[in-house]
Amino acid sequence: MQTRHTFSVYVEDKPGVLNRIASLFRRRAFNIESLTVGHTETPGVSRMTILVNSDVQGARRLEANLYKLVNVLRVHDITAEPAVYRELVMIKVATRTLENRIHVLQLAEVFRARVVDVAPDSVIVETTGTEDKIEGLLEVLRPHGVLELVRTGRVGMVRGPQSVMVEPAPQRPRSERPAAADDGSISYSV
Repeated sequence: MQTRHTFSVYVEDKPGVLNRIASLFRRRAFNIESLTVGHTETPGVSRMTILVNSDVQGARRLEANLYKLVNVLRVHDITAEPAVYRELVMIKVATRTLENRIHVLQLAEVFRARVVDVAPDSVIVETTGTEDKIEGLLEVLRPHGVLELVRTGRVGMVRGPQSVMVEPAPQRPRSERPAAADDGSISYSV
């Protein structure tokens, strides 16, 4: 059964890493629904949050194949873990009349969104939240005329004191990296 899997992937902050990871997904015929990248608490390490639609065996194979890439330090499928997910969105909405502008500002307030730019015929609304919250805001703003939209994609963090990664894991020799077996399980060869 296909479900949405969220991977936290820690990588060395080097040129070409994003291209190698995207190429892996392309070669394996997986569509990346969302991809966000940013610096972490560790200098020289970036964290990618990748959202992909897959079955459990496909997700395990992806995890194993990600570990085979040279600059990948840690991979964690946080789908089944209690986690907090958020997205950021900026929406430019048409406000050609005063009444329309007032209504858009009221809707932004209801959704706890901020107005970050005001022009004579439009406003830009920004909010952070779950995918459902963002979809709800978009639904009520569409009748006013959404002129432009940009979303960051999903970011996620596991709840509680445990951490996916505090320090970068030492690079394992290739012979110790996980490999996907034919049945979809991950095995380690030593």
